[in-house]
Amino acid sequence: MTKLRVAEVGTAAAVALTLAACGGSGTASPRSSSVPAVSMSAPSSAGMTGTPDGTTTGADVFGPACNRLPQGAAPGSLDSMGPQPVASAASTNPLLTRLAAAVKATNLFDTLNRRQAITVFAPADPAFAMLGDVEFTELAPILNYHVVSRRYDAKGLATVGTVETLDTTSGPLTIEGAGENMTVNGAKILCGNIPTKNATVFVIDRVLTPGTTK
Repeated sequence: MTKLRVAEVGTAAAVALTLAACGGSGTASPRSSSVPAVSMSAPSSAGMTGTPDGTTTGADVFGPACNRLPQGAAPGSLDSMGPQPVASAASTNPLLTRLAAAVKATNLFDTLNRRQAITVFAPADPAFAMLGDVEFTELAPILNYHVVSRRYDAKGLATVGTVETLDTTSGPLTIEGAGENMTVNGAKILCGNIPTKNATVFVIDRVLTPGTTK
C-alpha cells in the first residue's frame, strides 16, 4: 500500500507559500515574543469570547504562535484568512503548510470548504514531521479526527468538555483547561480562535490520533 510522508508532501506547499509571501507585505518574525502581529484590536482575555454560534474575530485570537502570522492583507494574515473558507485559508497560513498539503492530497480540500459552521484543530508543521510515514488510506481518517461538525470558540470548547469529530468511529476529543492553558486530547493550542468564513481554527502542537489523550 502506498505510503505518504506528509513532511515531504508539504515541501511544495512551503515553497509556494514563500513565493506568495515575497509578493505581499512583510511577516512577523518567528522569534518575536510581542503581542500577536495583527492589524485588528488587541486580543481579548485568552480568547474567552463565548459567542453562541462559536464565531470569532481577529481580536479574539490567543496563543504563543499567533505572532507568527503575517500582518495586514498578506497571505495567511487574519485579514486575509477571515473571508475565505477554511481549507483555502489554511493553504496560505505559514504555520499550516503541511496540513494544507495533506488536505489536498486526500481530496478533502473542497469538502472542508463546503462545510458550514465547523471547528478545525490544525496541527502546525512540526507536528506532521513527528507523524512520519502513514498509509495513504489512513491519512483521511486522521484529518477527519481534527474536524468538529459544530463551530466552537475557546470558551464554548471549555464549556462542553468533549466534542465529536467527523471520524465518528474514534470517539470524542477531550478538552481540558481554558484559554492559554487549554488542551485538546493533550495537544497544546499554539494559536486559537482564528476566524475563517466557515470555521473557527485552533492551531495545535501535534497530530491527534485516536486513543492518545496525553
